[in-house]
Amino acid sequence: VISDKVKEVKTDTLKQNDIILIKPGEKVAADGIILEGESYLNESLLTGESKPIKKVKDDKVIAGSINGNGSFKITVSHAAKDSYLSQVVKLVDDAQKSKSKTQLLADTAARWLTIIALVTGIATFLYWYVTGQTLAFAMERMVTVIVICCPHALGLAVPLVVAKSTALSAKHGLLIKNRTAFENSRRITTIVFDKTGTLTVGKFEVSKIISVQKDLNEKELIRLASALEQKSEHPISTGILQKVKDFKVTVPQAENFKAITGQGVEATVEGKKILVVSPGYLKESKIAVADGFTANDSETVVFILINDELAGYIALSDEIRPESAEAIKTLKQENIKSILLTGDNSKVAASVSKTLGMDSFIAEVLPDQKLEIIKELQKKGEFVAMTGDGVNDAPALAQADIGIAVGSGSDIAAETAGIVLVNSNPKDIVSLILFGKATYRKMIQNLIWATGYNVIALPLAAGVLYNQGIVLSPAAGAVLMTVSTVVVAINASMLKVKA
Repeated sequence: VISDKVKEVKTDTLKQNDIILIKPGEKVAADGIILEGESYLNESLLTGESKPIKKVKDDKVIAGSINGNGSFKITVSHAAKDSYLSQVVKLVDDAQKSKSKTQLLADTAARWLTIIALVTGIATFLYWYVTGQTLAFAMERMVTVIVICCPHALGLAVPLVVAKSTALSAKHGLLIKNRTAFENSRRITTIVFDKTGTLTVGKFEVSKIISVQKDLNEKELIRLASALEQKSEHPISTGILQKVKDFKVTVPQAENFKAITGQGVEATVEGKKILVVSPGYLKESKIAVADGFTANDSETVVFILINDELAGYIALSDEIRPESAEAIKTLKQENIKSILLTGDNSKVAASVSKTLGMDSFIAEVLPDQKLEIIKELQKKGEFVAMTGDGVNDAPALAQADIGIAVGSGSDIAAETAGIVLVNSNPKDIVSLILFGKATYRKMIQNLIWATGYNVIALPLAAGVLYNQGIVLSPAAGAVLMTVSTVVVAINASMLKVKA
């Protein structure tokens, strides 16, 4: 905004004290302070707070948060490169760079087996030649040893399992970006979960519609309420109007619309006086709450009055995914601790944690604090996996021993994590751990077979039982080597995902 004229500019050209206009539905382009106007902002991507936050004059806003239905002007606090979002990206980058790469066990084993084959082959040749055997016999023993010890099966032992596990993972909604992270999933002792969009759906929507009048059903109750809410930009209104769309109900017209400060709204709909109000209004007006009324700490409740009589209530919340409880239960059976780490408020976090039976929760934390909490857990000797979907989770995902991103989340979360859950299903995390353990077992089995048969075959190839008339020819050695390769291939093909 320049001299009351609005002009489009590139985000990276914004400077401190510039004034920018944020229109309905737009992303906030820079950190700043509201100069004029007000709106509800969805900051869940950055803070994890599931409920949109009301922002008025002089409130701070964060770049990347999504504006609701209002419009406002902000004074830019600093250039884009110094924004909170940029700091989060830097934290991610630093955490990723601090990680070291692990070398595959098979590479080490193959190298040693090659050395053993050459050393043993030369030693075998020298022994037989020095003890009076012919040059041809000594050469034959050496060749047989080297053929038997050839790390052919060992070279395939891990890659075959890797190829099979990667294909099966993709088929079951596990996108493996980092093989080391996947193979280390068997070592997980603690899983840290983000709440919004991971254990919950990530949308503030209607979770309950209860009518207390016999002649009034759910659809009719929300239809009447929606007439008032279509004139509001409050997140409760957005949730109610979305439910009306789901029901495919036509929203009626409201007349004499009036806001009751801090307590709700009032209007006339189809000749009836309708109020959509908070619990505080009922208490002040001494209207008794309906029998059987229940709401947990994660729900926001509004009551509907028709002609000053209580008609019912609507509860809204960020709904817990139906698969979350089963996932947490299975993790407990595997002796893996589950911790809820969220930017949302303590009441909501406590409610979700208790409902799912999690070990503990930490609420109202910012991205840099999430990273520090992961570090603290690692210092205590925990092997930590972090699961999240938002920009606010990215630094923690990068710092964790294993970062698991929910596929429906932000690009930065998916980019940072070693594993992406394509279907956004918490149960897939359990599948990941169980499959990671199964994959590791197959690798070890293949490595044992690929090297273990040498314990018997190598001495026979060297001729330790020559005086007893038992000796392996180079052809027999080649057959044994081939059999070991076939066994390794068959064993790898038997790998399965436990859904």
